[in-house]
Amino acid sequence: MSILITGVAGFIGCNLAKRLANEGNIVLGFDNLSRGTLQNLTVIENAANFHFVEADCADRPSFLAKTKAFHDKFPITEVWHLAANSDIPAGVNDANVDLQDTFMTTFNVLEVMKVLDIKLLAFASSSAVYGDHGAQSISEVSGPLLPLSNYGAMKLASEAAISAAAEGFLHRAFIYRFPNVIGVPATHGVLLDFVNKLKASPGLLNVLGDGTQQKAYLHVDDLLEGMLQIRRRATEKVAVYNLGAGDAGVSVRNIAEAVVASVSPSAKISYGAENRGWVGDVPKFQYCLDKLMKLGWTPKLDSKLAIKRAIAEIVEQEITRK
Repeated sequence: MSILITGVAGFIGCNLAKRLANEGNIVLGFDNLSRGTLQNLTVIENAANFHFVEADCADRPSFLAKTKAFHDKFPITEVWHLAANSDIPAGVNDANVDLQDTFMTTFNVLEVMKVLDIKLLAFASSSAVYGDHGAQSISEVSGPLLPLSNYGAMKLASEAAISAAAEGFLHRAFIYRFPNVIGVPATHGVLLDFVNKLKASPGLLNVLGDGTQQKAYLHVDDLLEGMLQIRRRATEKVAVYNLGAGDAGVSVRNIAEAVVASVSPSAKISYGAENRGWVGDVPKFQYCLDKLMKLGWTPKLDSKLAIKRAIAEIVEQEITRK
């Protein structure tokens, strides 16, 4: 028996693969390497029970053939679908990016699972499905769901397709609505962006937006624990869960100041005029985690501690990559 992870060479995918392989599972990882990298897989490349295949989930015939070849040898019992576009502004500029990389990958995963009779799916969704609810603490039943980005729209469409598949052929589906996740190997996000800006220009940090944007941040180690707790204990056929730090979050201004203090203490910070960084950005965001906490899970790190740890990890990562 084995587990398939799509998007395995991305930030969260490689950490999940390492965790599942270390627990003794046979893990097959797919990635088209458009955003993920082989370097990210160095954390797991020596595990005998981990197998990597370069594959594009948006190319269904090839995806099916490669999945079936492995499935015939090591029957796949569940799929963790993480493959998606991670560049929200790119999807705003060109809607086809998220149509192909965020929705069609999900549609094709479901079609392949149907053909191969694989019955369990774990799906990486996003807080972006909710849209802008201001200062409201958002629960799994908050609505209406009005995404501000094509990324959020295609994640929401993916959730709908999964719900329909659960009525048809899936036995179980886990839908994880991710928060802002931080840690290493960092491939994108505000912390890596600030660190790299200061490396390029040590005297000045330019920040998109006025710095008042405020969101909660969850360390990837806590995210994995939360996902696996849901996998173990949730009983719903379609289990939809928010994952997050459970606090009011940290402002972009505070994050900028923390990164400057760590990387280039004498640098000045220049802020923009708007209260959001880009089209599709949700300036304030906070999750209600009551549903998840009833399963016996709470994060080890709040947003401030997660950011402090992640800054140190990313600085070390970027020094190593020089």
